[in-house]
Amino acid sequence: MPVECYLDVEEGVTPLLGAEELELCCEAALEHEGVTRDCMVSVSYVSESRMRELNARWRDVDAPTDVLSLECERPDDPDLAPDEPCELGDIVLAPDYVARQAASFGTTPADEERLLVVHGMLHLLGYDHLDEAAAEEMEDLEMEVLGRVATDGTLTRVVLTRHREEEDA
Repeated sequence: MPVECYLDVEEGVTPLLGAEELELCCEAALEHEGVTRDCMVSVSYVSESRMRELNARWRDVDAPTDVLSLECERPDDPDLAPDEPCELGDIVLAPDYVARQAASFGTTPADEERLLVVHGMLHLLGYDHLDEAAAEEMEDLEMEVLGRVATDGTLTRVVLTRHREEEDA
C-alpha cells in the first residue's frame, strides 16, 4: 500500500517535517484504516495569507487555519479499477500557524504537524468531527495512528480535536 505524496511548497514557506516523515504519517493512517490500494496525496505548504484565502474559498471562514483537507476519491470507490491508484485529495498546511499553535498546546512544531497530517488523512478517508461522538472517534483514531510513527513525545490525548474550537467561534 504505497502512498505517493506530491509536495508543493510556496516560496518563503518552510515545512516542519521532511518529505519522508510526511509520507510515513500518511502511510500510517492508510495502514491503520486497512487501505491496501496504492494512493496519491497532494500536500501543499502555504503562507498564512494563502491559507486564509483557501479557508474563505472552501469553508467560508475568512481566517487562516492550520490544515485543510480536500477530498477527491475514496480507496473503496467502486468506479476505480482494481489496480488503479486512488487520488485521495489534497492536504494544505500553514507551517507558521502550526508552529504558533504548537506552543499554545505544549507540543513541538513537528509533533503538531504530524498530528495535522494524520488529521488531514482521516478527513480524506471520510472522517469528520461535526458532533461530539464523531470528534471523539476522530481523536481516538488520531492517537492510534500517531502511535505507529515516531514522535517527539509531546502528543498526549488529543482533547476535543483542535478544530472544534474554530467551529465554536
